[in-house]
Amino acid sequence: MSDKAYQHAPDPPWIFRTYAGHSTAEKSNALYRSNLARGQTGLSVAFDLPTQTGYDPDHILSRGEVGKVGVPISHLGDMRALFSEIPLEKMNTSMTINAPAAWLLAMYVALADEQGADRRLLQGTTQNDLIKEYLSRGTYIFPPGPSLRLIGDMIAWCYREVPKWNPMNVCSYHLQEAGATPEQELAFALATAISVLDTVKAGGQVPEEDFEIVASRISFFVNAGVRFVTELCKMRSFTKLWDEILLERYGVQDKKARRFRYGVQVNSLGLTEPQPENNVYRILIEALAVTLSKDARCRALQLPAWNEALGLPRPWDQQWSLRLQQVLAYETDLLEYEDLFAGSHVVEAKVAELSKGALEQLALIDGMGGAASAIDYMKAELVGSNAKRVRAVETGELTVVGVNRWTDSELSPLSAGEGNIETIDPKLEAEVVARIQAWRAARDAAAVEAALAELKAAASDGRNIMEPSIAAAKVGVTTGEWAGALREVFGEYRGPTGVAVVVSTGEAEDVEAVKAEVERVSEILGRTLTYLVGKPGLDGHSNGAEQIATRARACGMEVVYDGIRSTPEEIVRRAKESRAHVVGLSILSGSHLDLVQEVVRLMRAEGLDHVPVVAGGIIPEADALILKQMGVARIYTPKDFRITQIMGDVVKLVEATALAEAD
Repeated sequence: MSDKAYQHAPDPPWIFRTYAGHSTAEKSNALYRSNLARGQTGLSVAFDLPTQTGYDPDHILSRGEVGKVGVPISHLGDMRALFSEIPLEKMNTSMTINAPAAWLLAMYVALADEQGADRRLLQGTTQNDLIKEYLSRGTYIFPPGPSLRLIGDMIAWCYREVPKWNPMNVCSYHLQEAGATPEQELAFALATAISVLDTVKAGGQVPEEDFEIVASRISFFVNAGVRFVTELCKMRSFTKLWDEILLERYGVQDKKARRFRYGVQVNSLGLTEPQPENNVYRILIEALAVTLSKDARCRALQLPAWNEALGLPRPWDQQWSLRLQQVLAYETDLLEYEDLFAGSHVVEAKVAELSKGALEQLALIDGMGGAASAIDYMKAELVGSNAKRVRAVETGELTVVGVNRWTDSELSPLSAGEGNIETIDPKLEAEVVARIQAWRAARDAAAVEAALAELKAAASDGRNIMEPSIAAAKVGVTTGEWAGALREVFGEYRGPTGVAVVVSTGEAEDVEAVKAEVERVSEILGRTLTYLVGKPGLDGHSNGAEQIATRARACGMEVVYDGIRSTPEEIVRRAKESRAHVVGLSILSGSHLDLVQEVVRLMRAEGLDHVPVVAGGIIPEADALILKQMGVARIYTPKDFRITQIMGDVVKLVEATALAEAD
């Protein structure tokens, strides 16, 4: 190979991952082993929403959610099945888990002990970023204080017991999905990392001389959008700012310990339902932003599938994304060269601009007392930024090919016909419920009770939570029981919605026109048109609901929105209390058939069948027909991106319903 200063033998490639998990542990295991056989070099586990939010499959809030967006892992038996024939000592495993991260790691370690693995050889990452859950993703359980304490416990335990494990993965990915500007993504993520390191320092579990070791294990998980140059410069800015923070704020002298280590899932927000084949190009361009620059190259990369705006991708779709990574790493000469952008005045100027904006935001958050104290501020900022982005797409200021420009299209053979997305057997949930009930019946009940008592005692006494959690896993405690025990000690939390303040859309003609219609119809109704926006089930993807609520308020409606994680019963009760004229349900987890049907049934039972129900989310066309047969008046999917038009449609629906009722 070349002996030139700028060229060398190829570097080892980043870790190739696909984010995967669905239906059952056994089926997910088969998918993992298949992907590994195709050349994937690390696992990235997607858990279903009950697991992510600390509920067992037979809990009322789990109804309709089991196995939909990931794999249900309720106990050590499920963990055994998930990693059957996969030696943990030799695997690099990323687990996208946050509130119950300590529990999932405890089960992973318990399984490694069963396999006879050396704990010190275990490699992988638990995401474990609760601040971003409050801001964007919504799978939190406990309040900020206890959540940071649990993260601190994991960090202190991991550096001693599993030193190759990344116990905390600061996740800015969902911040961008929620509308963050690059400066906000930088600042909010770095503020979270600072809050975690401050927690570790204050916790007293790590000797001062070992703090550098702890700092070196903090990793990041970022987003890469389609604005290629900006995203590349953002990653270089992350690298620069993290190095400065560790050196200047914490005195970390080892340059290697200050390295910005990050994995990436490229942008899913920008994947389009219209002309979805264009998503392949978007994914490639986004992958380049985090691989081209050697000085800021990712350590692991997972790519979404081209059809994720349509539904759950199939194994073939995941394989296609894996092949993209392999072509980039092994067929091109990318890994043979020194950094391509060092010395570029354009890149250096953009990095400086982004860094300046991020530092200004960081100073503001510091002045509020840190990330945990600034949650309300950051949430409102994200909702506002996302509103501006959505508005820019609506007006055409921001071009999205196939969505707001060049919308005429030939039929795509890729998305035509049946079977173009993965579907989950509706009988699965009952099977999983039966299995966990059999698991509970077969275990030593006294040992379980003793383990849960010790877990609660450790939480109450301020002792490290990890060893009691591992002991609980080994005697058969379930995910819901572990989380339930800690709920008793720490309590639960309900995050801010960020929609209290109307985000101005200027004097836009379309908004003003709908506002006038709202006023006219409100006169017919005898009071202000009231729109209840509900998030039934465990789906924490609240961006769409927040934008609907924000725009409805901007159009003059009375908006009732209580945030995420409501039962159908709670939504119907609120509809009755608020005398809502229309109920809008937002679901992106694939649970729309179960949850919408239950809301409609309960509304009829409560005498609210005259109130129209509309639904929005990632809803396949076949399911949309079923929902309409259930009585849902309107279905909105990502292709319906003009929110003001949706508002106008809702006003017409309410007026038609009121006039029909008056006849």
